[in-house]
Amino acid sequence: MVKISKEAALAYHEAGRPGKIEVKPTKAYRTQTDLSLAYSPGVAYPCLEIQQNPDNAYKYTDKGNLVAVISNGTAVLGLGDIGAISGKPVMEGKGLLFKIYGGIDVFDIEVNEKDPEKFCEAVERIAPTFGGINLEDIKAPECFYIEERLKRTLDIPVMHDDQHGTAIISAAGLKNALEVNGKDISKVKIVVNGAGAAAISCTKLYMAIGANKDNIVMLDSKGVISTSRTDLNEQKKFFATSRTDIHTLAEAVNGADVFVGLSKGNVLTKDMVRSMANDPVIFALANPVPEISYEDAMEARPDTLMSTGRTDYPNQINNVIGFPYIFRGALDVHATAINEEMKLAAVHAIADLAKQPVPDVVNDVYKVNNLTFGRNYFIPKPVDPRLITEVSAAVAKAAIESGVARRTITDWDEYKRSLSILLGQETKLTQKLYATAAAHPQRVVFAEAVHPTMLKAAVQAKAENICEPILLGNDEVIQKMADKLDLNIEGIEIVNLRHPSEQERRERYAHILTEKRQREGYTFQEANDKMFERNYFGMMMVETGEADAFLTGLYTKYSNTIKVINEVIGIRPEFKHFGAMHIINSAHGTLYIADTLVNENPDTDTLIDIAKLASTSVKFFNEKPVIGMISHSNFGSNQTEGAQKVKHAVEYMQEHHPELPIDGELQIGFALNRELRDEQYPFTRLKGKDVNTLVFPNLTSARSSYKMLQMLHADVEIIGPIQMGLNKPIHFVDFGASVRDIVNIVAVAAIDAYVDKVKKSIETAE
Repeated sequence: MVKISKEAALAYHEAGRPGKIEVKPTKAYRTQTDLSLAYSPGVAYPCLEIQQNPDNAYKYTDKGNLVAVISNGTAVLGLGDIGAISGKPVMEGKGLLFKIYGGIDVFDIEVNEKDPEKFCEAVERIAPTFGGINLEDIKAPECFYIEERLKRTLDIPVMHDDQHGTAIISAAGLKNALEVNGKDISKVKIVVNGAGAAAISCTKLYMAIGANKDNIVMLDSKGVISTSRTDLNEQKKFFATSRTDIHTLAEAVNGADVFVGLSKGNVLTKDMVRSMANDPVIFALANPVPEISYEDAMEARPDTLMSTGRTDYPNQINNVIGFPYIFRGALDVHATAINEEMKLAAVHAIADLAKQPVPDVVNDVYKVNNLTFGRNYFIPKPVDPRLITEVSAAVAKAAIESGVARRTITDWDEYKRSLSILLGQETKLTQKLYATAAAHPQRVVFAEAVHPTMLKAAVQAKAENICEPILLGNDEVIQKMADKLDLNIEGIEIVNLRHPSEQERRERYAHILTEKRQREGYTFQEANDKMFERNYFGMMMVETGEADAFLTGLYTKYSNTIKVINEVIGIRPEFKHFGAMHIINSAHGTLYIADTLVNENPDTDTLIDIAKLASTSVKFFNEKPVIGMISHSNFGSNQTEGAQKVKHAVEYMQEHHPELPIDGELQIGFALNRELRDEQYPFTRLKGKDVNTLVFPNLTSARSSYKMLQMLHADVEIIGPIQMGLNKPIHFVDFGASVRDIVNIVAVAAIDAYVDKVKKSIETAE
């Protein structure tokens, strides 16, 4: 796990616009007409419609996609009672998670009130604004009363995530863990260490999926909760055991099948674990330090099935697996509540998802070759892209069937498709890139390591375990720059290619290059001189296998880099050209644009290669390419030379690759507007499909398109350029690229290098 410092965390929250969330308009507002529709006089009409039927608020406002994250700050994220305003960063963070995982808008509301009655009154008065209420970080036992009252008095979903989020995820995990070890949930002995809001809710939900109350023992800070104690509140009394032979945790877990910890770190010892029944299930969920470490539990009992709340061990119990999707499903049917049926539906959907075949991308992200249901995988991973469709749909369906939905869904396939579109790909794609690269870190050469932005990117990439950086440049200069920027470069390899100690390597590289290019006028001396240049030397490191990937371009001219690539690396034999692609991520989805770097004015043959390369590259990112060949013309409407070359390229691709959805020539508006295109040109091979890949007729149009989007839309993320068609993983960055831009390309380069290794390994085996 990346170590987070106080300074880094404060800088993250303060930099640029303070905080983590913002409000953005969703309708046009540029003209006077727009403003008249948005406000006076036009706004009066939806107001009157809502007055006639309050449910119309879901139709004309954001109510149906708006959740309030409400807290009084009395039990904040392991920090305790720090006050309402002090907990605001946590509530903003929860809002961020709602948005990136569920596409849900959030207002975080910090209520400075500890009295449960007054707190409820405040929430009840503001509730008409929202489609749902997420109660957060409210201490027990008050949280029980608050949630129960608000569920009675409000006609929108109310959920205290600290209780039910953990309960839902851990119940799914418990269900599957017991299936793995072949035990019956109605017969297993369960010990719950902790008696707060989460523990009470978890245990009740375990009973709802079949656990026997008589087989459950709960403990608080004073020991076993038993009927002989006189200090119990109503929630604890419900779980009081009549057993008189157990008082301590050690006595309680002796012979137990399941331990669930929702308490504090390091309270479960190895000896206690050894005393448990065969194939024990241990959920040590205290954060950041679990009740027992994964290593100690497995050492004490290798037959343990274990979960923690941490990301660096198998079977993480993480609330983000649940709450965004539970609220998503509830909001989409305009539910009046989140009831037991909906929570159980979420439990079963999460549990069932872990049993389904895992997509390759999930296997790659989580550093395994074949992630399958079993001891080390009985809970879906938090960034599994299937969660939003499976869990949200299950919750929505349960809401409809249990009678709390105001709106009915009939086409569930279409609903699931709409969820994927709603969420977009920005966060998922970058997370997928980083996690996949981190699963197989490769040696990436940073050619321009003396540039501060490149050096920062190298350090950041190493910190995120995306790659093993190799810095090209003068080691003393790099160290001074690192000191100036307060960067820790300890453990990062630095290669001073001009140092006398590198003479042997320079000469060896020169001999290799001379042999490759001797029929092109190369001499050894000429090649040796070129080894004093970063691009030549760095690319030779990759060519010889002494590095896996190479990154350049921050201040090197592309034309110079392309010349070196042609001499040192070369183009893949199945192509005559190579190119580059940029990825555009936005709330509307992902677009792949080619060629954005190499071919200034491609002819028909070059466009054919670019289309083939684009198709291969899109598949590399686990998507199915749907290609629009762009022009100023639509299907022959202009007979200019530029339009004709695109037309001929399309004809070739359709004849030789009939399985590929590709068509043109097309104007950009028709390529991206499916309804308009299909209506005007129903014969197109793109009919019914959303184009995700655009091949432009020349370099100017391709570069201008993504640059314009980048400049006009702050929420659009651009990843690239990504090379297509070279023999080795050689990648570029744009002039003026930010640290994050560079790290994005490093992730792509590392994945590219790993895929290249796998392909060669397969070819060698064959």
